[in-house]
Amino acid sequence: MQYLVSVIDDKTGSATASEMAAINAFNDRLEAAGHWVFAGGLASPGTATVIDNRSAEALVTDGPFVESKEFMAGFWVIEAPDLDVALELAAEGSKHCHRKVEVRPFLGG
Repeated sequence: MQYLVSVIDDKTGSATASEMAAINAFNDRLEAAGHWVFAGGLASPGTATVIDNRSAEALVTDGPFVESKEFMAGFWVIEAPDLDVALELAAEGSKHCHRKVEVRPFLGG
């Protein structure tokens, strides 16, 4: 089953060089163990654009969105046999990036 592991940040700075080295080593271990699907870091929230199509006309709003105290800074998509393994992997990833993470299974997976 595939899981999305979202890295949640409450600061505006990017990962430090030592954090990136630890994250890259973790990514290599994920890949070697067969858990790697895809991962990436995201630009700051100030680069975000929101499209709200709930009304008759789409509303497009550019960031930054100051009301957000936390934001998604990056993510992993991992393959794990069950939620327990996904949580173990996410906990290790959280340790390396020094940020909290959220784990969610993909629907139908």
